[in-house]
Amino acid sequence: MSVPKIGIIISSTRAVRVGEQAAKYVQEIASKRTDLSFELLDLRDFPMPFFDEVASNAYVPSTNPIAQKWQRKVAEFDGYIFVTAEYNNSITAVLKNALDYAYPEWGRKPAAYFAYGSAGGVRAVQHLKDICVELQMAPVRQGVYIQGSEFFPIMNGQKQVKELTYLEPLVVQMLDQLSWWTVALKNARESN
Repeated sequence: MSVPKIGIIISSTRAVRVGEQAAKYVQEIASKRTDLSFELLDLRDFPMPFFDEVASNAYVPSTNPIAQKWQRKVAEFDGYIFVTAEYNNSITAVLKNALDYAYPEWGRKPAAYFAYGSAGGVRAVQHLKDICVELQMAPVRQGVYIQGSEFFPIMNGQKQVKELTYLEPLVVQMLDQLSWWTVALKNARESN
């Protein structure tokens, strides 16, 4: 079996965002592993309009060329890490839109979560897990969360994610769970 490939998805496209820094932090820790390979996916590179297709691509092929490019990219991966901000107790609109533009590409693959926000992004992750289940993904239990008192200095440029040294063991635990699920589901998909 080839080394499974994981997409680390940056879920915010704002000009000023923590997501890119957080995703690169996760990628730096992940790059020490040999059981999985990793690639950053920035939703800025896929500027899809709000979902306006006739139906999900599970039923009707998408007509938007950027959506088609997104679907091909998502299909390349065996699992995902969503690096997500919490906006008003949920995920970003651009992430929800990206999730809606693909369906079969997500199926039977694991998802892990690195979140941040005033309440650590936990409410966003709970919504995201519900969406992932609907897309036939397998959410891993271990997530990583940066809460308000530690998040606000990062958001304001006074601190960096990598300065929160307690995060690394949590990221490693998340990656261990993601690895197990990725291999199990990849084997199952390839045996069908």
